[in-house]
Amino acid sequence: MTAVDAGWRIDAVGDAALLVGFGDSVDPGTSERVHAFVQHLLEAPLAGVRDVVPAFTTVTLHYRPEQVEGSGGFPFDRLREQVLRRLALEIDAHDVVPRVFEVPVWYGGEAGPDLVDVARQCGLGEAEVVRRHGASPHRVYMLGFAPGFPFIGGLDPALAMPRRTTPRTHVPAGSVAITRDQTCIYPLETPGGWNLIGRTPLRLFDPSADTPCLMGPGDAIRFVPIDEPTYRAMLAGRAGDAA
Repeated sequence: MTAVDAGWRIDAVGDAALLVGFGDSVDPGTSERVHAFVQHLLEAPLAGVRDVVPAFTTVTLHYRPEQVEGSGGFPFDRLREQVLRRLALEIDAHDVVPRVFEVPVWYGGEAGPDLVDVARQCGLGEAEVVRRHGASPHRVYMLGFAPGFPFIGGLDPALAMPRRTTPRTHVPAGSVAITRDQTCIYPLETPGGWNLIGRTPLRLFDPSADTPCLMGPGDAIRFVPIDEPTYRAMLAGRAGDAA
C-alpha cells in the first residue's frame, strides 16, 4: 500500500513498519526534511511507534500494531492517516539546529594512503585536497554498514571520486575516507572500498557508553587537520582515559 502526496510517499514495510519517503535525491535539502520530521516525531511521539529510523531520503517508523490509536481498519491505515496529518503541518527544516562536531584528522601518509592518488585524479595538490575537505559543509545523512558508521554528505564536488576498484580487507578504525559526494569515518576495523585520506583519534562507537554512537543523523561535521604527533598524543590520551 502506498500513499503519495506533496513530494512524499508512504509505504508499508512488513506488518509493523511504515516508511515515509521524501524523494529520490540524496542531497542536503532532502536530508534536512528527513531530520526535521524525525525531530518532530521525537518531540511529539505517535502512540504505538517504538522506533524512528532516518536514512538518506526516508524515515521508517517501527510500531506495535496493537498500540496504534483509533478503531476500525488495519493498524497501518490508522497510523498512515496520523502521519499524513503530521506531514501536513509543514514542519520547517530550518528550525532544527544541528549538533556540530569538530573531527581532528591526520591527513596523508600512513593514515591516508590514498591522498596522493585522490589529488592526482582530481588535478589538485594534496594540501588543496585537505583544504577543500575541511571547508566542505559536511552533514551526517545516516548511520549504517557498521555500528556508528556515518555517511556524511556535502563533499566539495571537485573531490568526487569513485570507489576503489579493489577494496581493502582491513581498514583501520578512525579512517576518514571519501567516495562520490560523501565522506565516511570507519568506527571499527572492517573491510572497505572508499578512498582513505586520513585518520581521526576520535572513538565513534563505544558499546559501553550510554549513547554508543558518537555522531547521529543530522549532525554537522567540521574536519580539522592535525599532524601525526598530535594524532598519536590524542590517541594515547584516549587510551589513558579508558584505563
